[in-house]
Amino acid sequence: MTEQTNHNEAGEVAPSTDSPEATDIPTSNAPDPKAANSDTSPNAAKTTTAPPKREQPAAAAKAADGEKPTAKAAKKEKPPAVEDKPFSEFIQQYYLPALQKAVAQEGVKDLQISFVKQPVPIKGMEQLGECWQVVGNFADGVRHFNLYFPDEDIQGKKAFSCNEGKRPSTLESFLIDERKTTLDLLVYGLMQRLNGQKWLGRN
Repeated sequence: MTEQTNHNEAGEVAPSTDSPEATDIPTSNAPDPKAANSDTSPNAAKTTTAPPKREQPAAAAKAADGEKPTAKAAKKEKPPAVEDKPFSEFIQQYYLPALQKAVAQEGVKDLQISFVKQPVPIKGMEQLGECWQVVGNFADGVRHFNLYFPDEDIQGKKAFSCNEGKRPSTLESFLIDERKTTLDLLVYGLMQRLNGQKWLGRN
């Protein structure tokens, strides 16, 4: 009776060794929980959280792939100046209409104007041969003028002659001091020359 009681009491005091019990003693197979949870321990596993990826703009993405980003607004190419047009096209499509309009604004309503290649109509200058000329007449065909382009180039040499009722006798240089001839300058120069003859309506 006494031995059985002692045995039962011992069983209550000392646990049975038949089933494993967890202890606080660290083993070689498990990390120290304190060390694993420590933020400062060198043995703690370091974990990092990758920052969220930013979406690249389309232009930057193309640049990264080796493609050049396209410009939002491509610069418009300037159209060529009318003075850069072929000589004949410039005279017929731009100069003659502009000259006709300028002369009409001065009160001349019957200007007849043409663009022809013919000999210089001045006595003693037949050796010059043919050249392109702007030929005009008005005041019932009495007043005539010729603008010569021997180089077939508005930037080249130019000459002028005029007559009233008879053949011209003098060939004058025209716009020789200008570095670059423009449409406006060609119109202005001829208008000034006709005005010098007192052929325009305001004289």
